[in-house]
Amino acid sequence: MAHAQVAPAKVIDTIPHITPLDIKLKPLSKSYKDSLTTEIKDFYNDLWPKQTLNGGFLVAKNGQVLYESYTGYADFKTKTKINEHTAINLASVSKVLTASVILKLIDRGKLELDQKVNTILTNFPYEDITIKMLLNHRSGLPNYAYFSDHDEIWDRTKMMTNQDVLDLMVKHKFDLYFKPDKKFSYCNTNYAILALVIEKLTYMDYPTAMKKIIFEPLGMNDTFVFDYNKDKDNVTRSYKGDKSIFKFDFLDNIYGDKNIYSTPRDLLKFDLATYSDHFLNPDLVKQVFQGYSYEHRGEKNYGLGIRMHEWKNGKKLFYHNGWWHGNTTSYVTLKKDTVTLIALSNKFSYKPYKIYKLSTKFGDYPIK
Repeated sequence: MAHAQVAPAKVIDTIPHITPLDIKLKPLSKSYKDSLTTEIKDFYNDLWPKQTLNGGFLVAKNGQVLYESYTGYADFKTKTKINEHTAINLASVSKVLTASVILKLIDRGKLELDQKVNTILTNFPYEDITIKMLLNHRSGLPNYAYFSDHDEIWDRTKMMTNQDVLDLMVKHKFDLYFKPDKKFSYCNTNYAILALVIEKLTYMDYPTAMKKIIFEPLGMNDTFVFDYNKDKDNVTRSYKGDKSIFKFDFLDNIYGDKNIYSTPRDLLKFDLATYSDHFLNPDLVKQVFQGYSYEHRGEKNYGLGIRMHEWKNGKKLFYHNGWWHGNTTSYVTLKKDTVTLIALSNKFSYKPYKIYKLSTKFGDYPIK
C-alpha cells in the first residue's frame, strides 16, 4: 500500500537578518559621474600625492562607485599588495555593525532600548545602566583598557576576552566615571558588553552572530570577526607610520568595539542596506540618527552607534572613525544624498579621517 507523502515541516528562522537594499536608487548620468569622478580623484591625489595610502578608498552615490583605489601592502615583509578583497581591521567602525545587530534585535522584539543590562547579563554589577546608554556612550562605565592595565588586576601575558571584561567588573566593582546618563563619554567597554548581550540573546558567539545576521545576508564575503588563535598569522598586519609592525597585545581578542575586518566594497553593501525599507522600523531609525548629548554646545553629537555633525542649516553628516594600533579608518554616510565615503588604512595616518571633506561635493555641508 502506497503511503501518502508528508510535506516536511517548515523550518522557522528565528534569527533576524539585515537584508540587502530593496529599493531602486536613481541612476547617475554619465556627465554627472564623470564630473564627480574627476573631482574625487583630484581630492585623493592631493591627500595622497604619491599614493601613500596603505589601504582602500571608495566613494559612491546611489550605490554606484564613483572612484576607488587600493594601494600599499597588507604585509610589508612579503610585499603582499592590498586589493579590493583585502580585509583591514575596522577598529571602532566595528561599533556601527555591532550597534546594527543590537538594533535589529530590538526591532524584532527580543530586546528593548531602555532595558537594563542586568536583566540580560544578570551578574552585570551596575543597576541603572541600559542598552541605550551603552549604544550612545552615556553609561559612565570605566574603560577596560585602563582598569586591566595593572598587574594586580590582569596578567597581561594572557589574552583577555569579553567575558573577562565582565568578570573583572563583577569582581572589582570599579567605580563608574559618572552617574549613568549624566553625560557623554566615549568608551570601548560599552561595545564589549553589547557583544556579550548579542551572544546571550542569539545563543551564538559574536563572530557567528555577526556572520549570520549581517555578513552572509548582505554578501559581505570578505568580512569577518578576528579570532586571535585562528587568525593572528593570516590577517592583514598593522603598521606604525614608519612601517614598523604593531605587535598584537593582550587586548586583541576583545570584539564588539573593534576587531571586525572588512573592505570598502563590503562596507558599501552594508551602507546600502541601511536604506532598505526592512532595515529597521521608521521610528527606530529616527532614534538611531539623532543626538543624545547636548550638555555641551557644538555641532558634534552621537546617536545609537554613529557619530554625527549637525549644522544650523539643517544638514547632518553621519560617520564613525576608528583607530586601533596602526589601523585608521573612516566611514561616512550622507543619508539625504545617498552618498558613501570610506577610507581604510592599516598603516597609521590621520589622513583617512579627512575623507568627510568630500561631503561638500554632494551638498551644502558647511565644512571648513
